[in-house]
Amino acid sequence: MLTLKNVETYYGLVYALRGVSMEVREGQITTILGNNGAGKTTILKSVTGLIDDQPEKGLIEFGNHRLNGMKTEDIVRLGIGYVPEGREVFNELTVLENLKMGAYARNDRDGIRSDLQKMFDRFPVLKARTSQLAGTLSGGEQQMLAIARALMNRPKLLMLDEPSLGLSPLLVKEIFAMISEINREGVTILLVEQNANMALGIAHYGYVLENGRFVTSNTAEKLREDDDVKEFYLGVKSDTSVKGYQRYKRKKRWR
Repeated sequence: MLTLKNVETYYGLVYALRGVSMEVREGQITTILGNNGAGKTTILKSVTGLIDDQPEKGLIEFGNHRLNGMKTEDIVRLGIGYVPEGREVFNELTVLENLKMGAYARNDRDGIRSDLQKMFDRFPVLKARTSQLAGTLSGGEQQMLAIARALMNRPKLLMLDEPSLGLSPLLVKEIFAMISEINREGVTILLVEQNANMALGIAHYGYVLENGRFVTSNTAEKLREDDDVKEFYLGVKSDTSVKGYQRYKRKKRWR
């Protein structure tokens, strides 16, 4: 569905992505893991055209469409939804106005009304706050609103950037359960997340990004069993045996 081939992206003179190649398969949840500054958000912004300097090299394709150089609004119309890090709801607009903003590229009024009801059924807390300013919502409620707003465009691919950021463990579980449900209903998911345990718990496939490069990728199940992923992202310490020393020598590819 979404393919990146040897993508290189800069912020001014800063090298952000270094020949990134990946594939997001239709119907799956694909996750990108990595520390702060690894380039995870840059990948999402490169896909959606939100970087002033377009990728210098490489190819970004969504279905049969080349996204390089396209305007963000045209990319959205192709069926890509984006929930940014920090949620970025429109604080001075009501919950209902935020949801309608998510459907700005549509002009089917009956369909929009139907989808609004679906969002209220999925997120009952939003229905109780339709006239409340988005900026007065709690962090968890804003995250639900941001996801619902993106879904109002009926995306084929939904990209989420750090949906667990700043939320309590209980809310994180609730948000990730919603993401899984959205995927089961037919929406392909690209998930950027630092909480590797939660991400790999719902994903089908994963990539690990370090300093603008992918250092490994595999099915989520196999990544959970990878010794380096366990140590650097799942918090499982390595042993001090000969096996541990052999792993130590391999860590150069991670740091």
